[in-house]
Amino acid sequence: MDDDRLTAKNNYVKPVQALPIRGFFGRIAYGLGSLLKGMRVTMHYFIHPSTVVTQQYPENRETLVLSPRIRSQLSLIHDESGYHKCTACHICEQACPNASIHVVDRPEPAISKKELDFFIWRLDSCTFCNLCVMVCPFQCLEMKPTFESSVYDQRLLAYNLTKYAGPTSTVLAKQTDDEARKNMIEPRQVYDGPTELGGFILAGMPESTREKKS
Repeated sequence: MDDDRLTAKNNYVKPVQALPIRGFFGRIAYGLGSLLKGMRVTMHYFIHPSTVVTQQYPENRETLVLSPRIRSQLSLIHDESGYHKCTACHICEQACPNASIHVVDRPEPAISKKELDFFIWRLDSCTFCNLCVMVCPFQCLEMKPTFESSVYDQRLLAYNLTKYAGPTSTVLAKQTDDEARKNMIEPRQVYDGPTELGGFILAGMPESTREKKS
C-alpha cells in the first residue's frame, strides 16, 4: 500500500491554474501591464541613454573598440622588417585539436636546418581554442580581434600566414648584406601554397584580395 501511495505521489501533476476571468477593460489593463513589464529594460535605456551597452554595429565600425582578449583571427607575428620567428617546429600543428594548422617546411633551406615555407591556417574549421598560441615556444602566433571574415567562397578561408619562405628574423638579422639577405628568402602571398586556391585567385576577385588577409 505504501508503494502504491509513493508511486501515485510521484506521478501527480499539478493542474495548470487558469487565468482569472476578467472583463473587456480588465483584459486590456492586464495586457498593458504585461507589455510595460516586458519593456522595463527598454524604457530604462530610453530614459537613460548613457547606460546603453549595446554596440551599434556596423554604424560604429570606425570607433568600435574590442577587448584584446577576443579570439577572432590567427596571425603569424612579423617584426617591422616583415620577418618572423617561426622555426617550423610543428608544435602548434600537433597541438591543434582539429587539424586547422598545416606547417610546410622549405624543401631547400637557405641556411638553417629547417625553415618555414608555408603556414596554412583554416578559419573555416578553427575553434579558436588558442592552444596554438599558448604552446608556441617562440611566441610567434597571436589571436587578433579582426572578426569581419565573411566571404562567399569557402576557399577564401584557408590562409597562408607567412609573408616569405626562409629563415627566422634572428638568422636574417645576422646577415649584414642586404642583397644576400634578400636571396635567402622568397616572397609568399596569402593564398599561396597548399590552400584551397592553390596560388590562384578566383575569377572576378580583385588582385588586392591576395594581400587582404596577410
